[in-house]
Amino acid sequence: MEELKSAMEEHVDLMADLVQKFSSELRAGLGPALDNFMGFFHAIDWKEPWLMGLLAFHVGLLLVAIISRKNTNFQMLLFLLTLAGVYLAERLNSFLGKNWKSFSGQNYFDPSGLFMSVLWSGPLLVIAMIILINTLFSLCYLIVRWKRAELRHRARAARSKQD
Repeated sequence: MEELKSAMEEHVDLMADLVQKFSSELRAGLGPALDNFMGFFHAIDWKEPWLMGLLAFHVGLLLVAIISRKNTNFQMLLFLLTLAGVYLAERLNSFLGKNWKSFSGQNYFDPSGLFMSVLWSGPLLVIAMIILINTLFSLCYLIVRWKRAELRHRARAARSKQD
C-alpha cells in the first residue's frame, strides 16, 4: 500500500511540475502576442467614421442574430450571408486597398489582409458560430419533441390495443 501511495505522490509531483512548466511557457509565449495585439490596436484611428460604422454594423448584425434566434429560416439566411461576407473578404480587401483615400485617413488594407481578417471576417465568423450553436440547440430541442411525440403515440397505440 505504501508503494502505491508513494507512486501516486511521485505522479502528482510530476504532473504539478509539468503544469507549472507549461503555464510559465504559455505566459512567456503570450507576451509577444499581447504586445503585437496592442500595437495593432493602437495603430488604428478608431475615430474614423467608417470604422465606427463597421463596428455598428457588427453590433447590429449580432443583435439581429440574437433577436431572430427563434426564426430558423431567417437564421440560415443570416448564416449564409455572414459566410458569404467572409468569402468575399479578399476581394473586398483588394478593392478597398485601391480606393482607401476616398474614405480613410490611412491605408489599413495590406496585401496579406490582416486588418480585414481581424475587423471584418473575425466578427462575421463569431456571429456565424453563434447562429450555428443556436441552430444545433434548436435541432436538439426538435429531436426531443419528436421523440416525446413518438412515445406518446406508442403509448396511445398500446392502450387502444388493450381496449
